Amino acid sequence: MTAATIIQSLASGLLMGLLYGLIAVGLALIFGLMDVTNFAHGEFLMFAMYVTFFCFAFFAIDPILAAPIVAAVLFVFGAVVYLGIVRFAMRAKTNVGMVQIFATFGLAIVMRGLAQLFFTPDYRSIPTTWLGGKTVAIAGIYLPAPQLAGGAVSILAFAVLYLLIKKTDFGKALEATREDAGAVALVGIDKNKVFALGWGLGSALVGLAGAIMASFFYIYPDVGASFALIAYVTVALGGFGSVFGAFAGGIVVGLVEACTAMVLPPSMKSVGIYAVYLLVVFFRPRGLFGSI
Repeated sequence: MTAATIIQSLASGLLMGLLYGLIAVGLALIFGLMDVTNFAHGEFLMFAMYVTFFCFAFFAIDPILAAPIVAAVLFVFGAVVYLGIVRFAMRAKTNVGMVQIFATFGLAIVMRGLAQLFFTPDYRSIPTTWLGGKTVAIAGIYLPAPQLAGGAVSILAFAVLYLLIKKTDFGKALEATREDAGAVALVGIDKNKVFALGWGLGSALVGLAGAIMASFFYIYPDVGASFALIAYVTVALGGFGSVFGAFAGGIVVGLVEACTAMVLPPSMKSVGIYAVYLLVVFFRPRGLFGSI
C-alpha cells in the first residue's frame, strides 16, 4: 500500500464524512431542540432521493439544481410531520419518550411501505448528471466530482446553519426554546411554531444530502436504513444536540470508514465505525462535543 493510495482513501473518506455530517445534522438539531429522536430520519433521506429522481425524470432537472427544490419540499414535509404527528405524541400523559419513539418509528414503516407500493422495490438511478463520471485531480489525488460537490454543499450548509443559529432572531428563538420551552411563552415565543420550523430546517438539511447522494447512489425504498444508522452513530459521536458535533462526527466516521476499508474487506468497513463508537460510549458517553 503506497502513500498515494492512503491519501486517496483518506480524501474519499473525508468527502463522504462531510456528507454523513450533513445527513446527521438535522437529527442532531431536532434532538437538541426537543429531546426527540426521529426514527424516520432515514426515510426522510429516501424521500429526498426520490424527489430528486422524479425532478430529473419528469423535468430534466439536474440534482445540483434540484437540491434547493428538494430542500424546500423536505422543509414543508418536516413541518407537517411535526404539526400532524410529533406535536400530539409530545402531549402524552405517560411514557412520553416511548410514545415519541413509536410515533416516528411507525412513520418510518409507513413511509417505507408507501415507497414500495408506489415506486416498487426496484433500484433506480439518475443515469446522466452534470458531474456524473467526472473527477477532479488535486496534487495527484483524484476525487469524484459528485462527492466533491457534496462536500462543498455540506460545508456551505453548516456555515449558513451556524450563522442562522448565532446571528438571527430565529436562531435566538431556537436557542431559547431549547433551554426552556416553557418559559419562552412568557416573552411571546410560540414554541410550537419554533418546533415546526426546527423540524422543517432539520428536514431541509437531510433533503440537501439526499439530492446530492441521488446523483451517485442507487435509489430504492430501503436506502435510508443504512445511512440512518450511520447518522445515529455520527450524532452520538459528536454529542447529542450538538450541531458542530454532527459536523465533526461525520468527518470522523468518514475517515474511520476509509481507514477500515484499507485493512479489512470492503464489506466490513463499518466495523471500525462501531468500534470507535463503542470507545466513545465507554470513555466519553456524552460524545466528543456533548455537554450533557
